[in-house]
Amino acid sequence: MNDPTTLRRLYGRRQGHKLRAGQAALVEAMLPGLSVPEDGPLDAVRLFGDDRPLAFEIGFGAGEHLAAQAAARPDIGFIGCEPFLNGVVGALLHIRDGDLTNIRLHMGDALTVLERLPDASLERVYLLHPDPWPKARHAKRRMINPGPLDLIAAKLKPDGEFRLGTDDPTYCRWAMMVMDGRRDFVWLAESPDDFRIRPANWPQTRYEAKARRKGHEVWYFSFRRK
Repeated sequence: MNDPTTLRRLYGRRQGHKLRAGQAALVEAMLPGLSVPEDGPLDAVRLFGDDRPLAFEIGFGAGEHLAAQAAARPDIGFIGCEPFLNGVVGALLHIRDGDLTNIRLHMGDALTVLERLPDASLERVYLLHPDPWPKARHAKRRMINPGPLDLIAAKLKPDGEFRLGTDDPTYCRWAMMVMDGRRDFVWLAESPDDFRIRPANWPQTRYEAKARRKGHEVWYFSFRRK
């Protein structure tokens, strides 16, 4: 398997606008207890105290999808990774307001957490509206590339699901090309509507809503791990 750290490192900002006092207090009070441990192997028992199924979201934005999935599936342990501090604050607000106990957070690169999970340990992996890196010279920075996909494939259980959402036409074409070349994933779409209409169990993100307001088409890809 390719080493994903040699093919991708974390790019972009870590923080946007300055946190308000209440937001900073929320981070200080909640994040330490919800954070993924910084080192050592990870599994459901270490993260949640029992041997429950696990799901993983790469770049959860402001956490609305992560929280909605966790609320709908309380028996699943959700691991969410997001390098953007303001996004982490958003997730903490959802966790607090929803009284959610089945989410653990990592503020940083998702791949460093994925590497520490056991192989074949995840029921589902979500990658929703990732940075498209539209310039050709930046294509190697996209998450849909051999290194990260090899890692995702290794961590998914057989028949586990990988979900990808994007409203960027370049990223859509890139993802279709890359995924079509793999033999460890099966695209689950049987008709155009299967990837043009958001499934009922796929909560909308704020990025998707923003794209819709701009008149963008959004594509929803679901792949099964062979």
